[in-house]
Amino acid sequence: MADGGDVQSSDIPLGSVSVEDVSRWDRLAKQFRGYWETFLLAWSDWRFKAGFLVLLGFVYAGTVGVYTTAPPTYQDGGKWDSPSYAGENPLGTDQFGQDILAVLIHATPDMLLMLIGGAVFATGIGAAVGIISGYKGGRVDEIMMTLTDTAMMIPGLPLIIIVGAIWEPTSPILVGILVSINAWAGTARSLRSQVLTIREEEYVEASRIMGVSSGTIMRKDITPQLLPLILVNFVMSGRGVIFNSVALYFLGVLPVEGVNWGVMLQKAYDAGAVTSSELYYTVLWPLLTIVLLSWGLIMLSQGLDRVVNVRVRDRHEGGESK
Repeated sequence: MADGGDVQSSDIPLGSVSVEDVSRWDRLAKQFRGYWETFLLAWSDWRFKAGFLVLLGFVYAGTVGVYTTAPPTYQDGGKWDSPSYAGENPLGTDQFGQDILAVLIHATPDMLLMLIGGAVFATGIGAAVGIISGYKGGRVDEIMMTLTDTAMMIPGLPLIIIVGAIWEPTSPILVGILVSINAWAGTARSLRSQVLTIREEEYVEASRIMGVSSGTIMRKDITPQLLPLILVNFVMSGRGVIFNSVALYFLGVLPVEGVNWGVMLQKAYDAGAVTSSELYYTVLWPLLTIVLLSWGLIMLSQGLDRVVNVRVRDRHEGGESK
């Protein structure tokens, strides 16, 4: 202390303040590195690799494939041409002479749009309800969880059939939303249970003490911790969209525009392909396509266990650091 009673800044505990300037680009770069490291951790699991490559193949078919493969038309070949793997119709033709491979490829974009639309809807609504309900608690939690439980109790397929009969959506994205109309409830429940634990963490409490708004806390402190679990729910919601949409197209509940895997199955079934040993391929190829896409989504979600499961993640990260 100086003679005049002045206190030097060096005498004050914690009087030194960091003046390091962290730019927005530095923060984005750090965040990107974190995402990249998470991706590499998931990539080390063969199941994630398999699922990722399968989905990449479907994305390729739905984007590049539709431009490199001629659209299916009547009389692409003869009626009921058997698969000729070295010929013009490698997977055969249907009762209209359409090339089955071309039909499968040109049906892929709409199926992917359904998957994305339904998964974004179910995961987005579920994440919003689960995070807000778990963080706010009290009356807000009670009301939101009552709505969630009500949605979970309503049978999904009958509800979709009723809504589809009243309002016939033709857009693939709207179809995806329709078939996942109450799928958000399970996501909301699972995320709420996680938020109940996260909101008691010290860094969340510190943000509240500093007067940070609830919206900012939920957006910046809580949601990033839930991103891996949200991603898994997104993948599984997409799988449910594929099954439900194909089933409803097969049953004739949804209006048909263009080509669709469910419609392919329905037409093959009506033509007696299920009981015919010669026409089996008209059912086999759409089924294999649906199964392959569903399998890819399952493998992707299981491969993400290293990211979602904290214990597994710590074990693998600890093993890599040794």
